[in-house]
Amino acid sequence: MVGAHSRDLLTYQGRVIVHNDRAEMEFLFPNTRVTRVSDGDLGQPVMRLRDHPEVVALGIQFPLRRGDFR
Repeated sequence: MVGAHSRDLLTYQGRVIVHNDRAEMEFLFPNTRVTRVSDGDLGQPVMRLRDHPEVVALGIQFPLRRGDFR
């Protein structure tokens, strides 16, 4: 994901937030630009979206079941 104003990859505690399913990212964050990157291109640590504390606290399961979101 890319910040709307900063144009930088979004991070949490210095780690770039990543996920392996673009459609799921776009569903969860509809107003955020999602971009494809490879681990080798980042040059910094990553955090899988499923491991982000807010995603864990919300109990979001992957793969997403869109019916769970109403």
